[in-house]
Amino acid sequence: DAGSSVEEMEFNWDEYLEDTGATAAPHGSFKHVDTSLQNGFAPGMKLEVAVKSDQNTYWVATIITTCGQLLLLRYDGYGEDRKADFWCDILTADLHPIGWCQQNKKILKVPEGIKDKIPDQEEFLQRVLKGACSAPANLLEGLHRGKNPLDLIAPGSRLELQNIRDSLEAWVVNVVENVGGRLKLRYEGLEDSDKFDQWLFYLDPFLHQVGWAAQHGYSLQPPLAIRSLRSEADWQEILKKVKEEEEESSVPTDLFKDKPVIGVHSFSEGMKLEAVDPMAPFVISPATVLKVYNDKYFMIEIDDLRPERATSQRYICHVNSAGIFPVQWSLKNGLHLSPPPGYPGQDFDWADYLKQCGAEAAPQSCFPLLTSDHGFKENMKLEAVNPVDPEEVCIATVTKLKDSYLWLQLEGSKKPVPECIVSVESMNIFPVGWCETNGYQLRPPRKAIVNKQKKIAVVQPEKQILSSRTVHDGLKNQELNSSDSVVINGKYCCPKIYFNHRCFSGPYLNKGRIAELPQSVGPGNCVLVLKEVLTLLINAAYKPSRVLRELQLDEEAAWHGHGETLKAKYKGKSYRATVEVVRTADRVADFCRKTCIKLECCPNLFGPQMVLDKCSENCSVLTKTKYTHYYGKRKNKRIGRPPGGHSNLEVAMKKPNKRRKRRKHFFVHKKKRSSTSVDNTPAGSPQGSGAEEEDDQDESELSHSLAQDRDKRKRKLRTFSFSDDENKPPSPKDIKMEVAEKLQLDSNPLEWSVADVVRFLKSTDCAPLARIFLDQEIDGQALLLLTLPTVQECMDLKLGPAIKLCHHIERVKLAFYQQFAN
Repeated sequence: DAGSSVEEMEFNWDEYLEDTGATAAPHGSFKHVDTSLQNGFAPGMKLEVAVKSDQNTYWVATIITTCGQLLLLRYDGYGEDRKADFWCDILTADLHPIGWCQQNKKILKVPEGIKDKIPDQEEFLQRVLKGACSAPANLLEGLHRGKNPLDLIAPGSRLELQNIRDSLEAWVVNVVENVGGRLKLRYEGLEDSDKFDQWLFYLDPFLHQVGWAAQHGYSLQPPLAIRSLRSEADWQEILKKVKEEEEESSVPTDLFKDKPVIGVHSFSEGMKLEAVDPMAPFVISPATVLKVYNDKYFMIEIDDLRPERATSQRYICHVNSAGIFPVQWSLKNGLHLSPPPGYPGQDFDWADYLKQCGAEAAPQSCFPLLTSDHGFKENMKLEAVNPVDPEEVCIATVTKLKDSYLWLQLEGSKKPVPECIVSVESMNIFPVGWCETNGYQLRPPRKAIVNKQKKIAVVQPEKQILSSRTVHDGLKNQELNSSDSVVINGKYCCPKIYFNHRCFSGPYLNKGRIAELPQSVGPGNCVLVLKEVLTLLINAAYKPSRVLRELQLDEEAAWHGHGETLKAKYKGKSYRATVEVVRTADRVADFCRKTCIKLECCPNLFGPQMVLDKCSENCSVLTKTKYTHYYGKRKNKRIGRPPGGHSNLEVAMKKPNKRRKRRKHFFVHKKKRSSTSVDNTPAGSPQGSGAEEEDDQDESELSHSLAQDRDKRKRKLRTFSFSDDENKPPSPKDIKMEVAEKLQLDSNPLEWSVADVVRFLKSTDCAPLARIFLDQEIDGQALLLLTLPTVQECMDLKLGPAIKLCHHIERVKLAFYQQFAN
C-alpha cells in the first residue's frame, strides 16, 4: 500500500540499529563478500612497468598494495626499501603482464636507482621470476582493463549450472542480473519465462564456466522440470547455438579461482544422518544417503514414512555442504529434531529408528569439523535472502547460534517466514548495507521505527516550515495517488543516472566514497530516482550537512519542480532540508548538470550520460584551483547571510536531553578570517568554496583559540629535543620550534619509523595521543597522509584534540615540502 512504500524509502540502517539497540554483524564474517570486492590484483603479483626516467624501457615491479583501480608498486631490486614506491592507475599507466616485453621485443632495463645492486640482470630476473605470480593479463589489457572482475559477469553472459535436485547433469544458464556477485540465472531456452529463474552467488560450488561439464565428464542436459517444454531437437539446436557463441558470452576463468574446492567424502548408500533441506531450511530432520555418484557427490533424501507421499525432498550434496549433521547432533545441542512424517508417536528416538530401518548411522568422520570462531553473536543484524522467495533480501536477526550455524528471524518479508537455519559460510547472507551499496531493494521491517517523533530545533520562521511541509506532503500524496499513470506514462520515467567517479569530485564530495557508489541508479520514477541519487551524494560528502545546504531550495527561488525532504547526518546531528527535484524525464539531464555546478564538481560527475574513457569537460587535467576559477569564487556571496540561513533547513538532535554548550544556531556563519587568525585546515580535508562556514559552534571558535595558542607560544619559546631512549633510531635528533612556528627537521619524515613518530608526538602538546599512533603502527609515510576527516573518523577523536593534532601534522608536512620534497 501507499503507506508502506513511503516507509520502504525511509528505511535507514543507522537509525534502525540505534532505535533497536542492536549491532551489525562484522563485515569480516562474510568471506564471500570480501572475495567479491577484490579487484583481481593481489600483493605479491609481478608485472612489467615502463621506467619513469626512460619511457622506452621497462622493469619488473611487485604489487605492494591495491586500492580500487590504483596499485602501489615497487621495482624489484629495492628489497624492503620503500622510498621508491609509486602509485599507478591501471587505466592510464603503461603496465603489462610478465613476458610482455619478450613477446613485443621491448627492452627490460634496470632503473638507475638500483643499477649498482644488480650486476647481472639476466641472473637476477631468473631468480625473482622463478615461481612468481604474474598480474592477470586480461585485467591489464583490452576491454577488461581496469574493470572490477565481478563486472565481467554481465547480463547475457553464460555459465553452466549443475542440477542439484535430481542428477549431476549440467545445463547452460544466462545471467539476467548481477547484484554484487549475486546472479539471477535463467536456463538457456527459456528466454521468455522467469518461472524457473534461480538466484545464486557467483562462487556457488555448483556453478561453473561454460565447458566445465565436458571437461569433467558430465553431460549437458536440461533439468527434468523444464525438459518437456521443448522437443529434443530444439534442445540440441540451443546447445549448438551456445557453442557457436561461446567466445562472446564466456566469463573469464580467473573469476572462479576463489571458489570452494570440493573435497572427497566417505558416505555410503543407506547411511542415516540429520539434515536441513536447503529449499526449506526451517527444521532439522532425519535423512538417508540415497545414492553415491562418485567420491565427490552423493544424494540425500529427507525421510518420509507416509505410504501415499506424492513428492520427495531430495538433493545432491558434497562433503562441505551446509546442513548435514551426524545422528544425535540435535540432541547434544539441545535442539528439536522433527520426526519424519508418518512416524508413530512424537518422541523420536534414533536407536529405535535405526533398528526399525535396519540402517547404520553415518560415522562422525564423514562430517567436517564445525567451528564457532566466526564473529557472529546473538541479536546481531545482517541482510539475508528469503529462502521461500529468493528475490527478496530481508533484515535478519541472529536469534540462536550452535557451532557454525545461525538461526535467523527475517523481518519484512511479503509472507511470514519461520526461523531459518543458515551456515555461517552461507552465500545467502550479507553484511548490513550490502543492498544499498549494490543498488538492490532491501525489505525493511513492517513497522519502520524511522517515523519515530524526534525533537527538532528549527533555524527558521515556523510559518515557513509549515508551508514547505504542506507543499511537500501534498506533492507526495499526489505522487502516490497518481502512481498508476507514472507507470504508464514515459514522461515521468527517469533514465539510468550514472555516477562517473573518475570525473573531478569538487571540494565537497569525497572521491573515495563516490567510487564506492553503485555504477548507476534507475530507471524509474523521476522523483524517486533523483531522490536516491541526491541521498547517495549527500552520504558521499566530507560533510553531508554542508552538501545538503548547497542543494536546499532558496526561499526566493522560482518553484519549478517537486519538493522532497532530504536528510543528512553529521557528528551525531540529523539535518533536513527541502530540495527541489524535477518530475519529468526531459528535464533530468539539465537538473543533474545544474546540481553538479552547485557542488562545484565536474558537470558530468553524475547524469544520464556514462563517461567511458575521457570526460567531455576534460576535467582530469584541471586542478582544484582552476576549478574554483571555472565556477567563479562563490563564497563571498555567502558571508554576511543573516543568521538562520535558508529558511527550510531543520536540524534534529540525536539526544536532545543531553546538555550542550551555548548554541545560538547550528550553522554558524563566520566572518572573514582576519590576518591574526591561523588557517590550519589540513591538506585533503573538506574545504573549498565554503570552508569559512562550519557545522559546529566548536569549529567557529577555532581561529580565536589558535591565535591565543600562538600568542602563548610567542611568550614561551620552546626547543624540543628527543630524550626518550626507547627504540631510539638514528633519525630525528633535534626538532626546533621557532617563534613563527616553523619546524626544522633533521631527517626526512618519509623515513620515520613508528617509534620516531611517537617520539615527535611526545614532544608536543598531543603527547597523550602518542599511544594511538603506536597501536595503529603509523609511521612517517602514514603520518603525512593523515587529514582532519581521517583523524576524526579513524581515531574517534573529538574536534578539539583532532584539530590540535592536525596542526602538528601540517607543520611536519610544511617542513617536509620545504626541506626534502625537492
